[in-house]
Amino acid sequence: MTKILLVEDDEAIVKSLTEFLKMEGFAVTNAKGQSDALRLAGETEFDLVLLDISLRDGNGFVVCSALKQDRDIPVIFLTASGDEHSVVAGLEMGADDYIAKPFRPRELVSRIRTVLRRTGKGKQVLEIGGVYLDAEKGAAFKNGADLCLSALEYRLLSVFFHNKGVVLSRTKLLEEIWDAAGEFVNDNTLTVYIKRLREKIEEDAGNPLIIKTVRGIGYKAGE
Repeated sequence: MTKILLVEDDEAIVKSLTEFLKMEGFAVTNAKGQSDALRLAGETEFDLVLLDISLRDGNGFVVCSALKQDRDIPVIFLTASGDEHSVVAGLEMGADDYIAKPFRPRELVSRIRTVLRRTGKGKQVLEIGGVYLDAEKGAAFKNGADLCLSALEYRLLSVFFHNKGVVLSRTKLLEEIWDAAGEFVNDNTLTVYIKRLREKIEEDAGNPLIIKTVRGIGYKAGE
Protein backbone atom coordinates (compact mmCIF):
# COMPACT_ATOMS: atom_id res chain seq x y z
CA MET A 1 0.00 0.00 0.00
CA THR A 2 1.25 3.48 -0.89
CA LYS A 3 2.26 5.32 2.29
CA ILE A 4 1.64 9.06 2.50
CA LEU A 5 2.88 11.44 5.19
CA LEU A 6 0.44 14.34 5.57
CA VAL A 7 2.15 17.29 7.24
CA GLU A 8 -0.73 19.56 8.21
CA ASP A 9 -1.88 21.10 11.50
CA ASP A 10 -5.46 22.04 10.52
CA GLU A 11 -7.47 19.26 12.18
CA ALA A 12 -10.49 19.68 9.88
CA ILE A 13 -8.33 19.29 6.77
CA VAL A 14 -6.46 16.35 8.29
CA LYS A 15 -9.69 14.51 9.14
CA SER A 16 -11.45 14.98 5.80
CA LEU A 17 -8.34 14.45 3.67
CA THR A 18 -7.25 11.35 5.59
CA GLU A 19 -10.68 9.76 5.18
CA PHE A 20 -10.74 10.51 1.46
CA LEU A 21 -7.21 9.27 0.80
CA LYS A 22 -7.92 6.04 2.69
CA MET A 23 -10.97 5.56 0.47
CA GLU A 24 -8.64 5.83 -2.51
CA GLY A 25 -6.40 3.08 -1.12
CA PHE A 26 -3.61 5.11 0.48
CA ALA A 27 -2.20 4.64 3.97
CA VAL A 28 -2.00 8.05 5.67
CA THR A 29 0.07 9.20 8.65
CA ASN A 30 -0.32 12.74 9.98
CA ALA A 31 2.41 15.00 11.33
CA LYS A 32 1.32 18.28 12.93
CA GLY A 33 4.60 20.15 12.63
CA GLN A 34 8.20 20.28 11.47
CA SER A 35 9.79 18.21 14.23
CA ASP A 36 7.02 15.60 14.11
CA ALA A 37 7.36 15.28 10.32
CA LEU A 38 11.13 14.81 10.44
CA ARG A 39 10.81 12.24 13.23
CA LEU A 40 8.19 10.19 11.38
CA ALA A 41 10.10 10.39 8.09
CA GLY A 42 13.16 9.02 9.89
CA GLU A 43 11.19 6.10 11.33
CA THR A 44 9.10 5.08 8.30
CA GLU A 45 9.77 4.90 4.57
CA PHE A 46 7.01 6.96 2.98
CA ASP A 47 6.23 6.98 -0.74
CA LEU A 48 5.10 10.61 -0.83
CA VAL A 49 4.69 13.65 1.45
CA LEU A 50 1.84 16.17 1.35
CA LEU A 51 3.36 19.22 2.97
CA ASP A 52 1.71 22.41 4.20
CA ILE A 53 4.03 25.39 4.12
CA SER A 54 2.74 27.18 7.23
CA LEU A 55 3.10 25.02 10.35
CA ARG A 56 2.69 25.85 14.03
CA ASP A 57 6.06 24.22 14.62
CA GLY A 58 8.55 25.40 11.97
CA ASN A 59 7.70 25.48 8.26
CA GLY A 60 7.34 23.22 5.25
CA PHE A 61 10.45 24.51 3.48
CA VAL A 62 12.72 23.09 6.18
CA VAL A 63 10.94 19.74 6.01
CA CYS A 64 11.13 19.61 2.21
CA SER A 65 14.83 20.44 2.18
CA ALA A 66 15.61 17.73 4.74
CA LEU A 67 13.53 15.08 2.98
CA LYS A 68 15.01 15.82 -0.43
CA GLN A 69 18.55 15.79 0.91
CA ASP A 70 18.07 12.56 2.85
CA ARG A 71 16.07 10.21 0.60
CA ASP A 72 14.56 12.36 -2.16
CA ILE A 73 10.98 11.52 -1.15
CA PRO A 74 8.38 12.97 -3.57
CA VAL A 75 6.82 16.11 -2.09
CA ILE A 76 3.60 17.94 -3.00
CA PHE A 77 3.18 21.33 -1.32
CA LEU A 78 -0.22 22.46 -0.05
CA THR A 79 -0.14 26.22 -0.51
CA ALA A 80 -2.38 29.18 0.25
CA SER A 81 -4.28 30.33 -2.83
CA GLY A 82 -2.35 32.91 -4.82
CA ASP A 83 0.87 32.59 -2.83
CA GLU A 84 3.16 32.69 -5.85
CA HIS A 85 6.33 33.28 -3.82
CA SER A 86 5.81 30.09 -1.80
CA VAL A 87 5.11 28.07 -4.94
CA VAL A 88 8.31 29.23 -6.64
CA ALA A 89 10.39 28.70 -3.49
CA GLY A 90 9.02 25.19 -3.03
CA LEU A 91 9.65 24.14 -6.62
CA GLU A 92 13.18 25.57 -6.55
CA MET A 93 14.07 23.43 -3.54
CA GLY A 94 12.91 20.28 -5.31
CA ALA A 95 9.18 19.90 -4.62
CA ASP A 96 7.53 17.68 -7.23
CA ASP A 97 4.23 19.57 -7.42
CA TYR A 98 1.96 21.93 -5.53
CA ILE A 99 -1.77 22.46 -5.14
CA ALA A 100 -3.48 25.59 -3.84
CA LYS A 101 -6.03 25.55 -1.03
CA PRO A 102 -8.92 25.11 -1.15
CA PHE A 103 -8.57 22.17 -3.51
CA ARG A 104 -10.84 19.39 -4.70
CA PRO A 105 -9.82 16.03 -3.19
CA ARG A 106 -10.08 14.20 -6.51
CA GLU A 107 -7.75 16.72 -8.14
CA LEU A 108 -5.23 16.11 -5.36
CA VAL A 109 -5.49 12.34 -5.84
CA SER A 110 -4.83 12.83 -9.56
CA ARG A 111 -1.73 14.91 -8.73
CA ILE A 112 -0.56 12.27 -6.24
CA ARG A 113 -0.85 9.46 -8.77
CA THR A 114 0.91 11.51 -11.44
CA VAL A 115 3.85 12.20 -9.11
CA LEU A 116 4.01 8.56 -7.98
CA ARG A 117 4.02 7.40 -11.58
CA ARG A 118 6.67 9.92 -12.58
CA THR A 119 8.94 9.07 -9.66
CA GLY A 120 8.33 5.32 -9.77
CA LYS A 121 7.00 5.26 -6.21
CA GLY A 122 4.04 3.29 -4.92
CA LYS A 123 2.51 0.02 -6.05
CA GLN A 124 -0.19 0.74 -8.59
CA VAL A 125 -1.42 -2.78 -9.47
CA LEU A 126 -2.60 -5.35 -6.94
CA GLU A 127 -3.64 -8.95 -7.67
CA ILE A 128 -5.61 -11.63 -5.87
CA GLY A 129 -6.79 -14.84 -7.50
CA GLY A 130 -6.28 -13.61 -11.05
CA VAL A 131 -8.17 -10.36 -10.47
CA TYR A 132 -6.09 -7.19 -10.92
CA LEU A 133 -6.82 -3.82 -9.33
CA ASP A 134 -5.20 -0.97 -11.25
CA ALA A 135 -5.18 2.15 -9.05
CA GLU A 136 -3.85 4.35 -11.84
CA LYS A 137 -6.75 3.47 -14.13
CA GLY A 138 -9.27 3.15 -11.31
CA ALA A 139 -10.43 -0.18 -12.73
CA ALA A 140 -10.32 -3.92 -12.08
CA PHE A 141 -9.54 -6.64 -14.62
CA LYS A 142 -9.90 -10.40 -14.96
CA ASN A 143 -8.48 -12.41 -17.87
CA GLY A 144 -7.55 -9.10 -19.47
CA ALA A 145 -11.15 -7.85 -19.50
CA ASP A 146 -12.40 -4.79 -17.64
CA LEU A 147 -14.87 -5.90 -14.96
CA CYS A 148 -16.76 -2.60 -15.35
CA LEU A 149 -17.26 -2.06 -11.65
CA SER A 150 -19.41 0.77 -10.32
CA ALA A 151 -17.63 3.39 -8.20
CA LEU A 152 -18.82 1.78 -5.00
CA GLU A 153 -17.95 -1.75 -6.16
CA TYR A 154 -14.45 -0.56 -7.08
CA ARG A 155 -14.04 1.12 -3.69
CA LEU A 156 -15.19 -2.02 -1.89
CA LEU A 157 -12.78 -4.20 -3.88
CA SER A 158 -9.99 -1.71 -3.22
CA VAL A 159 -10.58 -1.96 0.53
CA PHE A 160 -10.33 -5.76 0.34
CA PHE A 161 -7.23 -5.74 -1.87
CA HIS A 162 -5.40 -3.24 0.32
CA ASN A 163 -6.16 -5.39 3.36
CA LYS A 164 -5.23 -8.77 1.89
CA GLY A 165 -5.38 -11.52 4.49
CA VAL A 166 -7.00 -9.24 7.08
CA VAL A 167 -10.44 -10.09 8.47
CA LEU A 168 -12.65 -7.02 8.02
CA SER A 169 -15.85 -6.65 10.02
CA ARG A 170 -19.02 -5.35 8.38
CA THR A 171 -18.73 -2.25 10.57
CA LYS A 172 -15.19 -1.62 9.30
CA LEU A 173 -16.28 -2.04 5.68
CA LEU A 174 -19.16 0.39 6.17
CA GLU A 175 -16.77 2.94 7.68
CA GLU A 176 -14.47 2.61 4.67
CA ILE A 177 -17.12 2.99 1.94
CA TRP A 178 -19.90 5.02 3.55
CA ASP A 179 -19.62 8.03 1.23
CA ALA A 180 -18.00 6.46 -1.83
CA ALA A 181 -19.60 7.82 -5.01
CA GLY A 182 -22.04 9.78 -2.86
CA GLU A 183 -24.20 6.71 -2.32
CA PHE A 184 -25.88 5.84 0.98
CA VAL A 185 -24.66 2.49 2.29
CA ASN A 186 -26.20 0.60 5.18
CA ASP A 187 -25.78 -2.98 6.37
CA ASN A 188 -28.33 -4.39 3.92
CA THR A 189 -26.83 -2.44 1.02
CA LEU A 190 -23.38 -3.79 1.90
CA THR A 191 -24.69 -7.34 1.57
CA VAL A 192 -26.06 -6.53 -1.88
CA TYR A 193 -22.78 -4.99 -3.07
CA ILE A 194 -20.66 -7.87 -1.82
CA LYS A 195 -22.99 -10.26 -3.68
CA ARG A 196 -22.70 -8.18 -6.89
CA LEU A 197 -18.93 -7.95 -6.54
CA ARG A 198 -18.58 -11.70 -6.09
CA GLU A 199 -20.70 -12.31 -9.18
CA LYS A 200 -18.21 -10.26 -11.19
CA ILE A 201 -14.90 -11.48 -9.79
CA GLU A 202 -15.43 -15.06 -8.63
CA GLU A 203 -15.46 -18.16 -10.82
CA ASP A 204 -18.26 -19.48 -8.60
CA ALA A 205 -20.03 -16.74 -6.62
CA GLY A 206 -21.67 -19.39 -4.46
CA ASN A 207 -18.25 -20.71 -3.42
CA PRO A 208 -16.06 -17.58 -3.30
CA LEU A 209 -12.29 -17.91 -3.20
CA ILE A 210 -11.29 -14.25 -3.45
CA ILE A 211 -13.65 -12.61 -0.95
CA LYS A 212 -14.32 -15.19 1.74
CA THR A 213 -16.87 -15.04 4.54
CA VAL A 214 -15.47 -15.43 8.04
CA ARG A 215 -18.57 -16.53 9.92
CA GLY A 216 -19.53 -14.37 12.86
CA ILE A 217 -16.79 -11.84 12.14
CA GLY A 218 -16.82 -10.49 8.58
CA TYR A 219 -14.88 -11.05 5.37
CA LYS A 220 -11.32 -11.66 4.19
CA ALA A 221 -9.66 -11.34 0.81
CA GLY A 222 -6.91 -13.82 -0.10
CA GLU A 223 -4.66 -15.38 2.50
